[in-house]
Amino acid sequence: MIGKVSHGHGCWIDSATGSVVRHTTLMQAMAKRSAVLLGETHDSYEIHRWQLHVMASLHALRDDIVVGFEMFPRSVQPALDRWVEGETDVDTFLAEAKWAEIWRFDPALYLPIFHFCRQFRLPMIALNCRRSLVTEVGELGWEGIAPEERDGLTPSAPATPEYRNYLFEITGGAHPDRKARCPKDAEFDRFVRAQQTWDRAFACGIAAARVKYADPLVVGIIGRGHLEFGHGTPYQLRDLGILQAAVLLPHHPKSQMPQTGIADACFRLSEDR
Repeated sequence: MIGKVSHGHGCWIDSATGSVVRHTTLMQAMAKRSAVLLGETHDSYEIHRWQLHVMASLHALRDDIVVGFEMFPRSVQPALDRWVEGETDVDTFLAEAKWAEIWRFDPALYLPIFHFCRQFRLPMIALNCRRSLVTEVGELGWEGIAPEERDGLTPSAPATPEYRNYLFEITGGAHPDRKARCPKDAEFDRFVRAQQTWDRAFACGIAAARVKYADPLVVGIIGRGHLEFGHGTPYQLRDLGILQAAVLLPHHPKSQMPQTGIADACFRLSEDR
């Protein structure tokens, strides 16, 4: 068994082996993919700087990049289009995108990425669905939602037992106050359906962008819980026929156990300052 491996600040490692991967080598490989999904913890400035730097590296290798964002529901796509075309200022863009109503995190976390897209005229794609759809699918299942009310989504591929286990553990596992006693418990179904609605929304948005923009590289700005271990959005992308999606994740520990399949590669950040 491989023990903990050292992970130096500012470098990539293969998450399965712990081997260091050169930045240029990794970026050249990623530029050949259909989609590169950059996982995040939403409130970290350091993570958003990392996302921006990876985007810049990829754009140096490919002109045909579009950027998809979990933060925006499909209904505000016109606001993103106007921003990229330079038709609105920051305050107008955020108001039209209903940022304070929908996402609520400090926009300063994301503005450098938004400005990068605008400066290089990279299309910005609203990947999310309306929030009420998540609640409705959780309560009723896909069969309870009329096709015209699905916000452009197709039904999710069924959750694997491994994904249910993953979701159960990251939401606290078994404890006395929890109705669901294990990942297989029917009490857990509603949460899984809701989570998969987001997963599917992001995947459908990426798939649609691949069609609309003639097979570009889609960079996804998405919470890491939707990406780890090939579950979530990568799994839904495979169901939609997009097999060449990659996941890159940031982290902080100076050493870690190699985790097969958590991502294609992991990058060690400095601490937020």
